[in-house]
Amino acid sequence: MKAPPGVFFLCCFQIVALASHAEGEMYTSLQNVKQAIDVERKLTDYLRTYIDSELERLEDIKRFYAKVSDLHSELYKGPAAATTNPLVAFTLVKRLHSEWLNVVYSNEAQENTQTLRSKYEEEEAYLPKVEDLRGAAKGLMRLQDVYSLQVSSLVKGRFQRVSNGGVIDVCSPAVSVSLSGDDCFLVGKVAYEQEDYYHSVQWLEESVRLFRGPGGQWSPENEGTLEDALDHLAFSHFKTGNVSYALSLSHELLHHDPMNGRVLQNVEKYEKLLGSAGPSRGCSLRRPSSSYLRTRDAYERLCLTQGSQPMHFENPRLFCDHFTNNSPALLLQPVRREVLSLQPHVVLYHDFITDAEAEDIKRLAQPGVVEEIRGGSWREAGNSRLSNKQKCMAEGLRELHRREAGPEDFCANRFERDASVWRVPAGGELWDRWPL
Repeated sequence: MKAPPGVFFLCCFQIVALASHAEGEMYTSLQNVKQAIDVERKLTDYLRTYIDSELERLEDIKRFYAKVSDLHSELYKGPAAATTNPLVAFTLVKRLHSEWLNVVYSNEAQENTQTLRSKYEEEEAYLPKVEDLRGAAKGLMRLQDVYSLQVSSLVKGRFQRVSNGGVIDVCSPAVSVSLSGDDCFLVGKVAYEQEDYYHSVQWLEESVRLFRGPGGQWSPENEGTLEDALDHLAFSHFKTGNVSYALSLSHELLHHDPMNGRVLQNVEKYEKLLGSAGPSRGCSLRRPSSSYLRTRDAYERLCLTQGSQPMHFENPRLFCDHFTNNSPALLLQPVRREVLSLQPHVVLYHDFITDAEAEDIKRLAQPGVVEEIRGGSWREAGNSRLSNKQKCMAEGLRELHRREAGPEDFCANRFERDASVWRVPAGGELWDRWPL
């Protein structure tokens, strides 16, 4: 009675991703990720073409430079008769009148840049929006919370947490990437803008560490800098009560930007607070309480078990059975049900759909399909965006859900109250009834 840890982790991750759905149509499906990879592959090809064009342009400039340099190092330093040669005089005047003008005011660079921009704009409709970026950052923070993951490990591309004094791997993906200082800054900034200083401190600490380290210098593609990270981190520590560390970080920031008037005012404010209240002791970070999920901690404890549940003799009310829910459609082929938790009520339905059906869902999945399946307040908006094939798929899945959950649990009023979300991960297993 134990679900595969990888499947459980994948499923919980998908649920975590959907928690940020209200932010906008974030990229929650595998199909969307594949589409994003295809778009970036095209952009990479366009950038390669741009680089080749620019290298060709620079080679022309280098050739012109070499020609002029050779004239000045050889011909013009030679006998005075060379300067009296009318051919030499003519080529000199021509170069200064038109050749230098063509090189300096060449439109080739602008044309190359404009070509790259136009190609980028062709793909812009398929690129993630700012809501998608915020949603992805929130998904990482939710994943961090649900599995008690260490931010320092996530930055290295590993999913680890501390257990019984040691570090254990929660999941070991076959492919992973490490995060840069700018990546961590953006996650911390999302938390900062929500006044979630519990998360902003952790992610901005990593951002500052990476920016300080080797290879942490600013790059053109970066949105944040060491100064930005220090600025946000200092105020985050101030808001958590660690005024002395906020002052230390502000002094470091002034070392990089000594004329920053706002930071100078903050330093003065921090010094007054420390002078009147004495040295502040470091405050332990506390995770913000949930205002929308009273059973959040129970759900997260369940996720930490990675699909395992107590043995039958430990809790006889947890069981496995073949479930029909008194539905005629399930009498001949009942659903294999495993009750994982009673409070909150969490059930795992095994082999709910076939592997081929799961692949079809992943292939067709789009945010609009998820909204349509959920059947709640987004249903009308989702319908307008779905193709006929997607509508058939969504209706079929809703019908399956009705059979196993019953109409009283599936009705829209129940959805609006509990915001039940269900997802079908690879392997055909369905996790149901996850209020977010």
